[in-house]
Amino acid sequence: MTKFTFRLESILSIKLKLEEQAKMEFGAAKLKLNEEQDKLEGLFSKKSEYEEELKKLYSDDLDVKRINGTARAIVIVDEQIKLQKYAVKRAEKQVDLATQKLNTVMQERKSMEKLKENRFAEYMREYNEEESKQTDELISYQYGRVEE
Repeated sequence: MTKFTFRLESILSIKLKLEEQAKMEFGAAKLKLNEEQDKLEGLFSKKSEYEEELKKLYSDDLDVKRINGTARAIVIVDEQIKLQKYAVKRAEKQVDLATQKLNTVMQERKSMEKLKENRFAEYMREYNEEESKQTDELISYQYGRVEE
């Protein structure tokens, strides 16, 4: 009997490559999300520093220029925080999309592997049947020769 070959092996290898690519895209999206979250945390930290500085300015000698400058800096950081929150949401959506794509590609690969396993099991069943048939024929031939 011939050697087992899976006709869709090339498609399975493409599925494996697509899965690797989806994993890389997921990793990149996750990295981008982490970077955006770090930026957001940095902005919150910066805002806290400005607020502490503003409290300190109110308790010290009143320097109106520095107080106004610090208050404006807080407003600017608030705007940056809003923009950064939007960037974090976009990055989260990209991670979600990458996760969905990865799950889909993995399911497709697993179904191809299952198909390969089923085809191999069918091949083995046919191989065993053929081997059994040949053994039976050999035994029948030998038994027939002994009776003569």
